[in-house]
Amino acid sequence: MTKPRPEIPLYNTPIIETHFHLDYLKSLSRDEIIARSLKQNIEKMITIAVSPDNLETAVELAMEYPTIYCTQGIHPHNAKDWNPDVKSIILNNIKKHKVVAVGEIGLDYHYSKSPKENQIAAFEEQLQLAVDFNLPAVIHTRDADEDTIAIIKNFSSLLKRRAVIHSFTSGLELAKFAIGLNFYIGFNGIITFKNAQNVRDALNITPVENILLETDAPFLTPDPYRGVENAPYYLPFVAKKIAEEKHIAVEDLLQHAYENTKNLFSF
Repeated sequence: MTKPRPEIPLYNTPIIETHFHLDYLKSLSRDEIIARSLKQNIEKMITIAVSPDNLETAVELAMEYPTIYCTQGIHPHNAKDWNPDVKSIILNNIKKHKVVAVGEIGLDYHYSKSPKENQIAAFEEQLQLAVDFNLPAVIHTRDADEDTIAIIKNFSSLLKRRAVIHSFTSGLELAKFAIGLNFYIGFNGIITFKNAQNVRDALNITPVENILLETDAPFLTPDPYRGVENAPYYLPFVAKKIAEEKHIAVEDLLQHAYENTKNLFSF
């Protein structure tokens, strides 16, 4: 007999979803996803661009839905596609009022879907866009801590709006480095996984003033809903686990995360 899943907690403090991919969600319509999220007090949601194929889509979704915002950027998996034409699309979109960051950009040496030299070049050029347009950066890094730190060092003093290391799974050295720059660290459903003690270790050294909440939906659904498509309305489970690990009340954690998100993305 299948064990029933618990109801999603409903908290008083509003929540902002800082990282998901609305155009990738398939289990419900976009209207239903947004409606269900609003019922869980998810006030705003940032849909993230990752490739030339969804740069325009991200902007269109943000323009269509009042609660949706977006980013512009090319994921390291797609860094091989970085070229002047792609950069031109980003430049055309980046000043639109619902574009709140440059991202998702960075390095991923785990899968190496793009050559390392392409990843580094695309990362550096897009960090420069964040500098030029005074926007924060949304950074993805996996198995690339050393190069990530080296590149960020070259831009950190120029990134006036700072950055978030999203879906953090890296080592403590990178966590300490990011915190030292007063960057933010994004935690998602991984924090609830039994085999993710390394992520909880990073959380434990991260001040609440540096924590952001995200789902990375449709990926990384938190317990107790693993096995179904992720969505912003599961964020309360992420918040609950983070609060438990930090030994604070959930509402206090949510208030910090809310203020942190507003500070980074200038809502």
